[in-house]
Amino acid sequence: MFAGADAYDLDVAVAERDVERLLSVGPDDVDTADRLTFARNVFIPLTTACRYTCTYCTYYDVPGEASLLSPEEVRERCRVGADAGCTEALFTFGDEPDARYTAVHETLAEWGFESIHDYLYRACEIALEEGLLPHSNPGDLTEAQFAALREVNASMGVMLETTADVDAHSGGRRKTPGQRLNTIRAAGRQGVPFTTGILVGIGEEWRDRAESLLAIRALHERHGHVQEVIVQNVVPNERSDFPKPDLATMRRVVAMARAALPEEVSVQVPPNLSPAAELVDCGVDDLGGVSPVTDDYINPAYEWPDLRELEAVADAGGVPLRERLPTYARYLPDECRPAGVAPARDPDGREAWIPAAVRERIADGDVHGRRLRAVARGDGPLAVRSD
Repeated sequence: MFAGADAYDLDVAVAERDVERLLSVGPDDVDTADRLTFARNVFIPLTTACRYTCTYCTYYDVPGEASLLSPEEVRERCRVGADAGCTEALFTFGDEPDARYTAVHETLAEWGFESIHDYLYRACEIALEEGLLPHSNPGDLTEAQFAALREVNASMGVMLETTADVDAHSGGRRKTPGQRLNTIRAAGRQGVPFTTGILVGIGEEWRDRAESLLAIRALHERHGHVQEVIVQNVVPNERSDFPKPDLATMRRVVAMARAALPEEVSVQVPPNLSPAAELVDCGVDDLGGVSPVTDDYINPAYEWPDLRELEAVADAGGVPLRERLPTYARYLPDECRPAGVAPARDPDGREAWIPAAVRERIADGDVHGRRLRAVARGDGPLAVRSD
């Protein structure tokens, strides 16, 4: 059904009746959430190399110009983030750099790493050492890569963007919906708490938006691993002239997302890109990761809101604001899951959603462990109490 799906033997289909039902949904058809959540992160762009050249993306740099953070730089950024009260180390980079990025590969080899994913594993270890929980967005991965990286990650993610075959992904180095859906499926098969989302305004139609949301739902119903779905509007930038979708469009798409997804899956809008206060009544219940110490390196022209601005968004919706960990509460171990939160169903082929290294970091008796447990219990934002 979706472009590129055949290459991955992908059996994700959506029913026409569900598409038609979703196309009729508007803001009046959904309820306001009972709270808004957010995570405090430090944004760490491990490398700006990417095999793709999407026309709306300012993140990637061409060969010869792509940056690569050193282990020392990773540690310093993690340390600054932990000192500022963050709980999440958000690692991002473009999809696996290919042979064009010779300088990146040569540098990794000099540092003793076989690949960018091998290096990401070490970067996640550094984050854990410094008191943060890694959340990695490394693009498309195989099941084997998820199996390795899940051992040092609290959660992971990749944006589906759209199931449509759009010109924004055009060129000889294009990504397909099948690739992204396969990555989401692979994360579920490996028991990874997962974040995904759709990008609004890159040439997709309303039907494409509905099909994208329903495809995400289908994979979550199969594996139980999708913790949140981001509804992100495209924004103008130096590489793209896609207009920012208007408020009416965003209100309708957010409402569609809320109607399409199971209740336990959060609907997120990025508060530095979207008019979040005007979307709360459409079913938004999360504002994503917001950093007090680093830029949004994917959208550097759009500054993160501070805590007071997040509180204003919640106040506009008449709901309380709560800090969360990068891993949603239902996936957390029994000993730190908030009272009243039912656990997620067991992951496919795994004993637990959270790997041992992350559980040990949360359980540690140092100041970072106490901060992580306080946020897990719902004592945030910013509150830390002694055990």
